[in-house]
Amino acid sequence: MRLKLLLVCVMAYGLVAAQAPKLSPKKLTALKNEAAEKVDPKLAQVMVDKIFSFAELGFQEYESSKYLTELLEKNGFKIERGIAGIPTAWTATWGSGSPVIALGSDVDCIPKASQKPGVAYHDPIVEGAPGHGEGHNSGTPLNIAAALAVKQIMERDKIPGTLMIWPGIAEELVGTKAYYTRDGYFDNVDICLFTHVGSNLGVTYGPASGTGLISVEYTFEGEAAHSAGAPWRGRSAADAVELMNIGWQYQREHLEPLQRSHSVITNGGDQPNVVPSKASIWYYFREITYPNIMKLYENGNRIADGAAMMTNTKVTHRTLGSAWPRHFNQPVAEAMNENIKVVGLPAWSAEDQMLAKAIQREVKSKNDTTGMPSKLDEFKAPDAEPRSGGSDDIGDISWKVPTVTMRFPSNVPGLPGHHWANAVAMATPIAHKGVVTGAKVQAMTIIDLLTKPELVAKAKDYFDNVQKAKQQYKPMITKEDKPATYLNAEIMKQYRPELEKFYYDETKYGSYLEQLGIKYPTVKK
Repeated sequence: MRLKLLLVCVMAYGLVAAQAPKLSPKKLTALKNEAAEKVDPKLAQVMVDKIFSFAELGFQEYESSKYLTELLEKNGFKIERGIAGIPTAWTATWGSGSPVIALGSDVDCIPKASQKPGVAYHDPIVEGAPGHGEGHNSGTPLNIAAALAVKQIMERDKIPGTLMIWPGIAEELVGTKAYYTRDGYFDNVDICLFTHVGSNLGVTYGPASGTGLISVEYTFEGEAAHSAGAPWRGRSAADAVELMNIGWQYQREHLEPLQRSHSVITNGGDQPNVVPSKASIWYYFREITYPNIMKLYENGNRIADGAAMMTNTKVTHRTLGSAWPRHFNQPVAEAMNENIKVVGLPAWSAEDQMLAKAIQREVKSKNDTTGMPSKLDEFKAPDAEPRSGGSDDIGDISWKVPTVTMRFPSNVPGLPGHHWANAVAMATPIAHKGVVTGAKVQAMTIIDLLTKPELVAKAKDYFDNVQKAKQQYKPMITKEDKPATYLNAEIMKQYRPELEKFYYDETKYGSYLEQLGIKYPTVKK
């Protein structure tokens, strides 16, 4: 039966992509190698360093988006700005016809992760400011470098197809990709190639390790009063927040081991001598399946209602973001892995290894102490047993269209993640080499998809008849939910004036290291 369905998919897709060139294996290999060679290392370096210097938190990526969209416009891409009601979100499209290939990656950074690149100890550019302690300054430059390389070949050889570049805005808040899918921006996409910074070069398929989540803020409203003069007249919203948090802590004993849940109090009241009339707490509820995520969410809602009853307050809640558990496409991952084997890892210099080992020592890494990798990770089947861990809202897109995520080696193994140490390599030759390497793989895979309609058909067959055989996508957000675009605005308002003094000027300096006057690498004696 699956064979019949696959034949139907191939025939149907062949009608749409009838003009895709039929290439011999030798010609295809030559075209892919040419695409890899056309990746521009200098452009990649400038983009990586530029986005690093902007250091913008989620929903506030104004400089990053302005720079990237203007660059793409100059290269012939059509820009749609402000998609899904998000001022910093956009799509950039070029070409015509099928297949439509979406190239995505994130651009936001981490609070309090400001760090001078190439310095293997804590030395912030601006004390307390945001910084790229996740490495999101690298993925979109990779996609652009790959797309511009492929675009040259498509124009010359008149290869049909459409490239769509898009940014993961506010990924650290899992704040946007569900809105992209809800609002139809992937309705006409055939394949999505996503990239994320890592410390090796690889791709996976099937259910990804880690979790999905729903992000919810609970707001309690009570009655203010003088805390000393007439506290009996008040109804404390802060008490309700504390009771909800206590209730959730007692709930933990009875939750499945793979769940992850954590919270921050976003509003604890105004000052001690006023009974807080309003207070809020923000939760991430994580699990490895959609039904279990929603069970956690329901538990949280019940506990919030109970806290409101105990304190005679009222409670409302708002979804701030969501991320489905990820599932990646096997045929596309297999094709990409063949390209990974051809490209291989970068040639790390002695200086690269010195920096990597020094920052591993600085953070007392236990499992990774030997610097940058010299061997590719194994390409293997999904783990038999699910593993808990982090989330990424690429999960929503992976349930909308066939999707893979390529990890590329622009950061150092063994670091804490979401930490200043993860910014150390991200505007250095390590990051630049990793991006160029990943862009070559991405370019070669795009050529595969443009010239092999049978690969796209197989990807769709897997998506429809394997991935969705037991689970159908149902968004966690509703039609009424809106992106939380106000988040991080005050933090960026505070730090942007200082960060602006350090924006990278590529017209004056060959690299951001040069602009900052940093000797590469700078390590403790």
